[in-house]
Amino acid sequence: MNARVSRRVRRGVLVAAIGISVLAVLLVLAAWRNDHTIQSDRGVATAEVLSAGSLRSAISFVTPDGVTHNPELGVLYPTKLTVGQRIDVEYARSEPDLVRVSGRDASVAVVPAGSLIVVTWLIAGPVIWYLRRRESPAEAQPAVSS
Repeated sequence: MNARVSRRVRRGVLVAAIGISVLAVLLVLAAWRNDHTIQSDRGVATAEVLSAGSLRSAISFVTPDGVTHNPELGVLYPTKLTVGQRIDVEYARSEPDLVRVSGRDASVAVVPAGSLIVVTWLIAGPVIWYLRRRESPAEAQPAVSS
């Protein structure tokens, strides 16, 4: 691999690692913003879990005005839920589709996002170092004069 290609690959790996890190931080900030929205206009209800998954769980709950809500995007922080389970939820009264499991908040997103950032740099760092080291001897060779 010549120096130019190596430099481009190294930059590509760096850009990808930075991009993944930024997205992970944005994910935590978005979760915090959702929590703030819910907390500032909080309603509480009991919901039934319709489907359960580690990334998305569908629920159904009734607000005090008698309206049944099935949030299209599911409930925030859905881990360890089971189908048929009844759970307490908190929602934004002005936006009832924004709902989270009671007692959970954005702090549960910090560890996965932080882990993603660490793993990304544990992979990208050595790759960048290797490509840089491989490129250096070619640049360090003295020019042969005739």
